[in-house]
Amino acid sequence: MSGLPIRVVVADDQRVVRDGLAMLIGMIDGLEVVACAADGVEAVEECQRTRPDVVLMDLRMPRMEGAEATVRIRSGLPDTQILVLTTYADDEYLFPALRAGARGYLTKDASAEEIEQAIRALAAGRTHLDPAVQDRLLRAVVDSRPAIAQAPDDELTPREVEVLKLIAAGLSNADIARELVVSAATVKTHVNRVFAKTGARDRAQAVRYAYERGLV
Repeated sequence: MSGLPIRVVVADDQRVVRDGLAMLIGMIDGLEVVACAADGVEAVEECQRTRPDVVLMDLRMPRMEGAEATVRIRSGLPDTQILVLTTYADDEYLFPALRAGARGYLTKDASAEEIEQAIRALAAGRTHLDPAVQDRLLRAVVDSRPAIAQAPDDELTPREVEVLKLIAAGLSNADIARELVVSAATVKTHVNRVFAKTGARDRAQAVRYAYERGLV
């Protein structure tokens, strides 16, 4: 990041939460809060104005909820990453947020260290999921494995689809190697082929592809 701070927008309809997060992030070296928003409409407007690196996005907000705001922000600012920070961790909120383009998902009982780690991960182009959320996604991937019979239109092989779904579940290459009982080199080869076939430049774009195609 060439020494520049990670620029953050905080979006939450509860003022005490919004101000607390802004204060917390402002105390962390290398992070800078450039705007706060009280609802989804303000979040979109402030992102257009400030072009942040990461948005901390609540989901339940007036005027426009977080998932819709995420779609609008990501469509206009594809380099801005969305970190959901919410009270809710069930499927009703999780999957729509990820399909909308969120690359991180934490609950509001996350520690300051976890929030910092998530912001830095997203700014670096990685995903970051609450462990419980990651477990839920992994179970969804495992449960759907028998349904993988045909490759999608871009000619991903069944194994490449499986690797893509595990990437979408937030697993690293080492994690995928352990899950599939293959070598790290084999996983790297599969990941590179997934990137090439889907046109993804990084894991974040591969995750977006997986959700857009309904693979997860």
